[in-house]
Amino acid sequence: MNIYFDNAATTPLRKEVISTISEVMEACFGNPSSTHAFGRTAKTFVETARKGIAKQISAAPQEIIFTSGGTESDNMILHCAVKDLGVKRIISSPIEHHAILHAMEALEQLFGITTAYVKTDEKGTVDLEHLEMLLKSDEEKTLVSLMHVNNEIGNVLDLEKVGSLCHEYNAYFHTDAVQGIGHFTFDMEKLPVDFLSAAAHKFHGPKGVGFSFIRKDSGLQAFIHGGAQERGLRAGTESVHNIVGMCKALELAYENLNEERKEVLAVKTYFIDQITTLFPEVQFNGLCNDLTQSTYTLVNIALPIPEEKALMLDFHLDLNGIACSKGSACQSGSQSGSHVLRSLRSNRKEEWPSLRFSFSILNSKKEVDRLIEVLKDF
Repeated sequence: MNIYFDNAATTPLRKEVISTISEVMEACFGNPSSTHAFGRTAKTFVETARKGIAKQISAAPQEIIFTSGGTESDNMILHCAVKDLGVKRIISSPIEHHAILHAMEALEQLFGITTAYVKTDEKGTVDLEHLEMLLKSDEEKTLVSLMHVNNEIGNVLDLEKVGSLCHEYNAYFHTDAVQGIGHFTFDMEKLPVDFLSAAAHKFHGPKGVGFSFIRKDSGLQAFIHGGAQERGLRAGTESVHNIVGMCKALELAYENLNEERKEVLAVKTYFIDQITTLFPEVQFNGLCNDLTQSTYTLVNIALPIPEEKALMLDFHLDLNGIACSKGSACQSGSQSGSHVLRSLRSNRKEEWPSLRFSFSILNSKKEVDRLIEVLKDF
């Protein structure tokens, strides 16, 4: 039995999405910028998908800009905010994705902006009082960038509270919603969010495609120069089949959201019960075991396993056909470990191995039972 518990890294494509992509690739090969019939057909597919995605999050179609994924979307928004909106300071947190943290470092060097990091507590909760203090402390034009769902520990940010606070102090608010879109509902007409990033492969869509939500009349200019695609913000021929596949995946995610959330949450709850029974001393990183303040798709645990044995744990699980993540997929090639886990100031045993298990509708309690068997034999 091969078991995939790494859905926060990427999700399998739904069969319906594969069919949709295949149909588009076969029937529509035109360039959407061409004016002949083949091009017009492709353009229709792209714009229909844009309207479909906008509808799912209560946005206007012109506010959806297609990108290659979350990393590009994050970089686009941060760079353009500095370049086009005159942002002189970016506030974020130490537990953001590296697409944000490294972009901030680059912008410091390139444009001389200042950066600030809001405090987080031992569970990774953003300190809103400290954020307000930072917003008060400087009148420079500011962008706040805080992720909606943390990709490693699963904490969920209150976008309404943070966005309202930002706007109270005339700061722009961007959220990396890569782990949230398709799993939580968004009403962009009401949310005080100026910019948002999303990636299709986190909600059973294709890799290599995502979108930025950029509120209309934002003032952002071209990020990638060339043709006039994507309202002139991102030049380059659109990946028609991937865009349509992303739209299909998002439609299915929200069409089945309530039912699938219950099923995935049941697997997560069962996992927490079983792992606690097997390892009474297990530690949960962040708020992942709090079912009201974390995503229903993810658990990050530190296991009470001796350090010399811990080095073999990943290999043992993989050998038994179980895929999970040590920290996050973006950390897998790094020897320095997870910057998110390092930032959690707690009694967490540093020598204990931390593993992230993330679930989807394709997982079952039976798979959790198999995992427990494998861990018992370790």
